[in-house]
Amino acid sequence: MLNLSAESRFRRVFTSGGRVAPNLHCCGAERVCRIRGECILNSKFRAAVLALFLMRIGATAFAIEPTHQDVEYARVGDRSLALDLYQPTRSLDSEDQSPIVVWVHGGAWRSGSKKSVPVTSWLEHGFAIASVDYRLSPEAKFPAQIHDIKAAIRFLRDNASMYALDSDRIVVAGASAGGHLAALVGVTNGNERLEGNIGKHLKTNSNVHAIVSFYGASNLQSILSQSTQHGLSVRVPALQLLLGGQPNDVVELAKLASPVSHVDAHDPPLWLIHGDADPQMPFAQSEEFSEVYEAMSLPIQFSVVSDGKHGGVGFYTDERLAILAEQIRASFRANVAIN
Repeated sequence: MLNLSAESRFRRVFTSGGRVAPNLHCCGAERVCRIRGECILNSKFRAAVLALFLMRIGATAFAIEPTHQDVEYARVGDRSLALDLYQPTRSLDSEDQSPIVVWVHGGAWRSGSKKSVPVTSWLEHGFAIASVDYRLSPEAKFPAQIHDIKAAIRFLRDNASMYALDSDRIVVAGASAGGHLAALVGVTNGNERLEGNIGKHLKTNSNVHAIVSFYGASNLQSILSQSTQHGLSVRVPALQLLLGGQPNDVVELAKLASPVSHVDAHDPPLWLIHGDADPQMPFAQSEEFSEVYEAMSLPIQFSVVSDGKHGGVGFYTDERLAILAEQIRASFRANVAIN
């Protein structure tokens, strides 16, 4: 396992409100930018600063086209399941094979697509990215989404040499509903009930070596009691579609769909990024997840975006993603064992 002290395993990094982490001066359009603790953003300059943010993030996160588009990783009947593969824009000199990020888009489990990839600046840090489409909840109930993502991982592992990928350095990451699905995939290595039988690579494992969840759910049994009224207006119908009922009515299924219920001593390092003013996904969901990881003495990095809402460009600045990339690489170098 990764040898980290208790202090370094469980850290909350505040990134605004005068508590700015090194090189993280910009805290996003939802909050106030600070340099050396002094506000530089007022109403006169708000539009100009936001425009610069959008130009900067857009240049790195939204303008890049996939190297391999619509790669079929499995079929369910006549339904093709596909991913977009982005090869690194910069490879490290010592690497013949690139670590791979399996990106899971959000959309309340019922919408969204693999075209949404706000983390493409990781390509500059030598990571390949596979953005995965999966069956959405109007088409298929849980656990179809997990079955699909695990099938994509098996496909990538079996085809790693074709795409110059390192199958021993796989990160699963996602945002919002995608963060929940990524976390659930990450803490269920070898779980037969969630492995599914999708695709042609059923003898290959779907293990991953790191998890990154941007403002994702962790416990579907507690999420409604933690939600704001706005959050309930989104979450109640979304859970109905995903589970076929509300968590209190389908208790075992809701538990199966909750990452906190699966955490064990062999789970990979976890990164959580969540805004403490999120009106849609309860901040308490990440608190719960981090507490379970800490109780198991597992490696955990919990970054709190002070006054952060549900997403926004401030979550995906080049600085933030660069720090995440280096931390993930450090965990790989520490030879984390996945059993």
